[in-house]
Amino acid sequence: KSDASLQLTSILGGPWKLTGVFRIFPRVIRNAVYDFVARNRYRWFGKKESCMVPAPELRSLFLS
Repeated sequence: KSDASLQLTSILGGPWKLTGVFRIFPRVIRNAVYDFVARNRYRWFGKKESCMVPAPELRSLFLS
């Protein structure tokens, strides 16, 4: 779980690459934090009824 998240953020680059520092923590602790965030994400960030449809001027920024 956490290994996949850390690998993804390293691919994103930029400031996300800094999350690689969390690899110093044992996997069991990282996965516990991952599970905690996963359980609470809708409470913290809300849940949308539908996905955003990008405006025509933003469509070029998305993969198709």
